[in-house]
Amino acid sequence: MINCSSLTALDTASSTTSSRSSGSTAVSVIRRISLIVRSAVDWTLPRVAGIIVLLHAQPLTRVVRLTIDDLLRDGEAMFLRLGEPPSPVPAPVASLLLDYIAARDNMNTATNRASQWLFPGRRARQPCRPDHLSELLNEIGIPAAAARGAAIRQQLLEMPAPIVADALGYHDKTTARLLREGGGVWNRYAAGEHGTSPSGLMGTTTRDS
Repeated sequence: MINCSSLTALDTASSTTSSRSSGSTAVSVIRRISLIVRSAVDWTLPRVAGIIVLLHAQPLTRVVRLTIDDLLRDGEAMFLRLGEPPSPVPAPVASLLLDYIAARDNMNTATNRASQWLFPGRRARQPCRPDHLSELLNEIGIPAAAARGAAIRQQLLEMPAPIVADALGYHDKTTARLLREGGGVWNRYAAGEHGTSPSGLMGTTTRDS
């Protein structure tokens, strides 16, 4: 789990690295940390969506389909329902999400006031479009595809591929392939049941490729 408050010093140290690599399609570990820290202090729509991509390696097509019901509370802890088990949300990011939900964009029209979408779109009862969200992320320096790639590869360095697949809603074959491409060491870890969700919180999930 990433403690965003402990990464502030790294954000300062990485400013030069981030500016030099801003035109690159790759997102380095340092740059990813910098983007996480900067996004965790602003509850605007693109920053919140960017945090989900940077922390949880989600494609924008799935980010826009998240609802407020996918944010789960278990006592003081918050989880994001992406797979099995739900993924823990660091405390600073949990606070960010709660602030954002209380002031979501595009909630002023009569048909949208009861919207369950985490990122409501301008059209009634529809979520934000992935292409529009991608443009918003690019405007704040978060290249969505590259950020997602950096996030999933970092997860695979820290945990076995089957666990990453289960928790983030990926296919096992996808995480296994990414692990091989990255020269990972978890390839002998067997797939199967590796965790359980918080009691009574887990619902149906959709696998991502």
